[in-house]
Amino acid sequence: MLAPASSMVALRWLACAPQSGRHYRVPADRVVYAVGDIHGRCDLLDALLTGIAQHARQSGYACHVVVFLGDYLSRGLDSRAVVERLRSWRLDLRGGARVVALKGNHEDLALRFLGGDLEAGQHWFDYDGLAALAHYGVVASDPLARDAAALTALRQDFERALPPEHLTFLRDLAVSHQEFDYCFVHAGVRPGVALADQTAHDQMWIRKRFLESHAEHGAMIVHGHSIHPEPDVHANRIGIDTGAYASGVLTCLVLDGAQRAFLQAVGPAMASTAAE
Repeated sequence: MLAPASSMVALRWLACAPQSGRHYRVPADRVVYAVGDIHGRCDLLDALLTGIAQHARQSGYACHVVVFLGDYLSRGLDSRAVVERLRSWRLDLRGGARVVALKGNHEDLALRFLGGDLEAGQHWFDYDGLAALAHYGVVASDPLARDAAALTALRQDFERALPPEHLTFLRDLAVSHQEFDYCFVHAGVRPGVALADQTAHDQMWIRKRFLESHAEHGAMIVHGHSIHPEPDVHANRIGIDTGAYASGVLTCLVLDGAQRAFLQAVGPAMASTAAE
């Protein structure tokens, strides 16, 4: 059922299939919200944050945890606005709330580029990184230029345009977070490797080996990074990247004890571009 969220964006709840086999839980004293890849869709994010706050106020719990799974930059309508919202947003609830922002592969590329890795910048621009620069007021004179001089000029312009508090936010991003039986990462984990031994690179970048694995990873893995038209629920993982930047659907997994449901912000679709 849809509920009004804004003039262009609505909220809806989706049921999640009942668990079979091992039952995964979050701590009994809290509700945990996990939000998939935003990619510049601040319109969807604002509506979803409103829905999360409303649900949290009605939950009756004193503790709430909101985990953002990364990929805030690139594509969409306004990467800068997304970073600013995440940097400053807090749930105003009795007892407070913990907000955890994880690093996606797009934030990884942006930070490496800012650090002088021009190859990372080139990779980022091949997957709409130039859109994020434009959201910060940096426009490439030749969007197709990939020589060292052009990349260096863009890096310097981006460094000047990026507010210090946004840089701090990006540098402080974690790569994983765990709540009892659930582990939250951007991309996934390497099968057969203990959670404590996972590399940051795999947690931000892995795809095929993780997606094709039926192994039990030591926790239920909640991830984004790999787009699926609906929440992608399996015995060992839950994928919640519903391609918000193009589909207009931003997904949040809501965990309460052993109960699971999805809250989605649904708005206008946009033209699709290559995903990574």
